[in-house]
Amino acid sequence: MQSVDDAAAQIEFDKRVANEQKIEPTDWMPDDYRKNLIRQMSQHAHSEVIGMQPEGNWITRAPSLRRKAILLAKVQDEGGHGLYLYSATETLGISRSEMIEALQTRKAKYASIFNYPTLNWADIGAVGWLVDGAAIVNQIALQRTSYGPYSRAMIRICKEESFHQRQGYELMYAMAKGSPEQKEMAQDALNRFWWPSLMMFGPHDSDSAHSAKSMQWKIKRETNDVLRQRFIDQTVPQIEVLGLDMPDPEIKWNEEKGQYDSGEINWQEFYKVINGNGPCNHQRIKHHIKAHKDGEWVREAVRAYREKQQAKQTVNVA
Repeated sequence: MQSVDDAAAQIEFDKRVANEQKIEPTDWMPDDYRKNLIRQMSQHAHSEVIGMQPEGNWITRAPSLRRKAILLAKVQDEGGHGLYLYSATETLGISRSEMIEALQTRKAKYASIFNYPTLNWADIGAVGWLVDGAAIVNQIALQRTSYGPYSRAMIRICKEESFHQRQGYELMYAMAKGSPEQKEMAQDALNRFWWPSLMMFGPHDSDSAHSAKSMQWKIKRETNDVLRQRFIDQTVPQIEVLGLDMPDPEIKWNEEKGQYDSGEINWQEFYKVINGNGPCNHQRIKHHIKAHKDGEWVREAVRAYREKQQAKQTVNVA
C-alpha cells in the first residue's frame, strides 16, 4: 500500500513525465519504473559488449589496412557504448558486478542478432549496415527517453553509430559493385542478416511484455512495430541502389499506406534464439566469461591503487 508521501511523489512523477521533464537519479521514481529501466538499459549495455565478438573476430583478417583501422575503431566504439550504458544503469542502484553476473548466468538477455555468426567479410558490411542501421532507428527515439542518464548516453552513442552504419554500407557497396563473386557474397550476407535485423526490434506490440508500460512512462517513445516498419522503409531503397535482390520476396510498395509491405518474421526462430538456443549463444557467453576472468588482474590493480590512494588521504588528514 502506498503511503501518503509516496502517493504525492507518484503524482509529481507522473506530472514530470507527462511534461517531458527528465527523471534524474536522485528523483523519486516508482520501483517498477526503476526495474524496467535496469532491465532495458543493462540489456542494451550487454548487447554493445557482446556485439564486439562477431566483428572482433575479423580484425586480423580484414582485407586492407584501411578496413582494419575502420573495424578497430568500430569495435572500440562498441566497448565504449557498453561502458556508457553500464555507468548510466549504475545510477539506478545496481552494481556493475551484478549486471555482469546476470549476463553470465543467462538471467539477462542481449540483442538476439549477436547470436548469429559472421561467416565471411561481407557479413561485416551487413552488420554495420543492417544491424547498426536498425540500432540507430531504435536509439534515435531513445534520445527522448524519460530517464536523463539514458537519454544523454543515447545522444553520444547515436553520433558514433551513424559512422558505423555508413562504413557498413560503403563496404557492402564496394562488394556489390565488385566482382561477381563479391556480389554473391554481399547478397548472401544480406539474405542471412535481413530477418535477424528485423527481429532486433522485438516481438509484435501485441506480444510484448514490456512495451505498454515502457510507452506509458516514456522510457520507450515508439513501439516495436512502428520502429521496424521505419527501418524497412529506409532500407529497401538502399538495397535497390546496391543492385541486390530483395531478401524478402514479399516486399512491395503499398501506395495506400505509403510504406512497404513485407513478409512475416519467423517468430519461432526469434524465441528460440532469445531463449538461448541460437547458433552462437553458448559461444558468446563462454567467450565473455573467459575475457572477464582474464581481465581480473586489471580490476585487482585498480582496487589496489584506489586503496593506496585512500590510505594516503587518511594519513594526510590525520
